[in-house]
Amino acid sequence: MKTILIAIITLFMISSCGEDKKKKSDQKKETKVVQQAAASKEGSYTNVASGAVVNVAIRTDDRMKFDLNKIVVKAGQKVKLTLTHAGRLGKRIMGHNVVFLKKGTNVRRFASKAAGSKGNDFIPVGATSVIAHTKMIGGGETTTIEFTAPEVGVYDYICSFPAHYALMKGKLVVVE
Repeated sequence: MKTILIAIITLFMISSCGEDKKKKSDQKKETKVVQQAAASKEGSYTNVASGAVVNVAIRTDDRMKFDLNKIVVKAGQKVKLTLTHAGRLGKRIMGHNVVFLKKGTNVRRFASKAAGSKGNDFIPVGATSVIAHTKMIGGGETTTIEFTAPEVGVYDYICSFPAHYALMKGKLVVVE
């Protein structure tokens, strides 16, 4: 475990060197994933009828970033999430997953418990704070899950691989 942690820290330090400085707004790619069925005169949107599936694709790599940091869906809507790890490193060194957490979950505390759950893909056994999660994948792999969006609110999602939650996080915004 100590060797893996040292490798992760080293990779993080190497990958953060030499990048061009960009505006914060450019660094945060904020994407709404909402399918638009009709627009009213006020310019608001209506999601696809309940029961329809919203397809969401999140891409990541060895730089420990999700390409989406915001997903917007309708309460009760089926969500089909596909996670693609476009990096080269294996899941034992640079594994990634997506874990959707219930409202009010202390992300840091959850991530700390997850770090000790290697045998369960870094998902704490018996965790009641998880809405849905993908399996842990390594470079070149893809995984897909389907789940029903919870009630209206804002929910955190993270990668639960040790220390990744600090950079690999986003918000699931559930609307009516």
